[in-house]
Amino acid sequence: MGKNLYISALLDVYGAFLNEKSKALTEYYYNDDLSLSEIAENEGITRQGVRDQIKRAETQLLNLEEKCGYCQKFLKLKELAAAYSGEVNENLDRIFEIINNL
Repeated sequence: MGKNLYISALLDVYGAFLNEKSKALTEYYYNDDLSLSEIAENEGITRQGVRDQIKRAETQLLNLEEKCGYCQKFLKLKELAAAYSGEVNENLDRIFEIINNL
């Protein structure tokens, strides 16, 4: 299974709930597209240690999303904003601007 953009979105929404190390390793993997081996070498830990921390972070992120559902709502709002962005209406434009800046 390839890297998942959904985890990256979850990181954006819930990343503050992870400890600093787990957040950093997960960001390196998903956002910076580093391999487990590259991260391990840079951080001075084993590849397995990196993998374990990332898997724990993924589980935490998925559990938070299951309980709260904020990421799914956020992605839906972004989708709606993209669909209606061509309409001429100052209020709509302001709403979409706010949504796009979330």
